[in-house]
Amino acid sequence: MTAPSDELKREIKIMIMTTLNINDVDPDEVDDEIPLFSGENRLALDSVDSIEIIMAIQRNYGIRIADQALGREVVRSVNTIARFITDQKSAAV
Repeated sequence: MTAPSDELKREIKIMIMTTLNINDVDPDEVDDEIPLFSGENRLALDSVDSIEIIMAIQRNYGIRIADQALGREVVRSVNTIARFITDQKSAAV
């Protein structure tokens, strides 16, 4: 199991911000571990945003997330998204 790179985490932050048209937050201000959908997070996301993020992950990384419960767990934080992408890419090799 390979650990996600800092480069991947930054790429994910930029993908989220681009997908959701968030222009007033610097990617470096987003904590990797704080849940994306909590009041503590700088992005202030809601449940509709989670659907858009899942679609962006599928589109950008060619990874299918068909299970709704899995999708909720994957988009919990930048770290959970990065681990999921890294694990899926490793399993595909």
